[in-house]
Amino acid sequence: MKGHILMSVKELDRIPTIKKLAKGELKAKTAAQVLRLSMRQVRRLNKRYRHSGAKGLIHKSRGRQGNRCIAAEEIERIMKIVKDTYSDFGPTLALEKLQEHHQVTIGREKLRLAMIDKGIWRPKKKRYLKVFQIRKRRPKEGELVQMDGSPHAWFEDRGPYCNLLVLIDDATGKLKHLQFVHEETTNDYFQAMHAYIKTHGKPLALYVDKHSVFRTTRFGSGASSIDDSLKETQFTRAMRELGIEVICANSPQAKGRVEKVNATLQDRLAKEMRLIGISTVKEGNAYLPKFIKLFNAKFAVQARNGENAHRPLLPSENLKDILVKKEVRILSKNLIFQYKANVYQITEERPGYTLRHAPIEVREDWNENVTVYYKGKKLESHAVQEQPVTQVVNSKELSEEMRALVKRKTVKPSANHPWRRFVYR
Repeated sequence: MKGHILMSVKELDRIPTIKKLAKGELKAKTAAQVLRLSMRQVRRLNKRYRHSGAKGLIHKSRGRQGNRCIAAEEIERIMKIVKDTYSDFGPTLALEKLQEHHQVTIGREKLRLAMIDKGIWRPKKKRYLKVFQIRKRRPKEGELVQMDGSPHAWFEDRGPYCNLLVLIDDATGKLKHLQFVHEETTNDYFQAMHAYIKTHGKPLALYVDKHSVFRTTRFGSGASSIDDSLKETQFTRAMRELGIEVICANSPQAKGRVEKVNATLQDRLAKEMRLIGISTVKEGNAYLPKFIKLFNAKFAVQARNGENAHRPLLPSENLKDILVKKEVRILSKNLIFQYKANVYQITEERPGYTLRHAPIEVREDWNENVTVYYKGKKLESHAVQEQPVTQVVNSKELSEEMRALVKRKTVKPSANHPWRRFVYR
């Protein structure tokens, strides 16, 4: 037989054994043991070798189109849909939307390869990553809740640049609460915790980063002798009153569950809102409960322990009195005190000498309304002098445009700069 045939290495190695079997120099049982095939398959190969020679050992499916192969016209139609509607979607999310809205049946890997071939999707480069030890999930739901703020262009070019407060349960991976806010402030976290506790109850602990809302740095690192109550922020003080432990992570990888879900939400949530046409913070917050339900149904897991560790509020715990800013002031001889550069006067019917130099508690609610309490009783007061206060903006609250302006420009010395001609002796 003249010409060339294409065979794999495995098929080529079978020729000597099958040749001996065809000549009667080898038994079928021995040939099956050498080739690690069944007796039935060895007899089939022997029959095909006798009829067609070495060509009969080639697999019959080689060169044929698979039974489940998708036609090229269908691939082109799918790629046109992806390019027109889901051009910046990843393969997994694009496949979900194709199945949901276009009734497309295709494998995820097939879609990924087709998107790469058309230049729609760019695969990530393989890189060496630093390996961290995996921490097991907590056994009970509500035992640990990871919380973080994610600044991002959530509404892309349709709406303002804002933050998303994310609370996720460590044991189950369930999204417990999402909330769009303009800035990542103490009052925003108070509102998020108010909604969380009203819906689910009090968790045992919160896992957060070292944002100024959760950790104060005004005393420096060598402040071991300072009273712990002075080191508390308004948020940690409120959580202490509710019996919720606040744990500050030392690295982003330590609270990797919420960091990973932030990246997932920046991809999925932003594109879901684009498809629906949401472009404002108010519309986004109205849509979030529905998104949470769909997300948890798809990605949540079962906790190792079926018990719920959330605790109900005690009758003595009033969230409106706890989730507010509280500071202590000392009244002057004229019953005057200062708070945030504003001067307030106490107007009480009781004798004034009983309140002279008395410590009072100043509370500021979410709407910046100031109330004064003395030994648990509210005092009447009014502002007698108001001054504008310059707000200090945190780095996480800066927009992308402001970051570009504030970012320090690096200057590269020229080739003939004196520094380059300096020689160490």
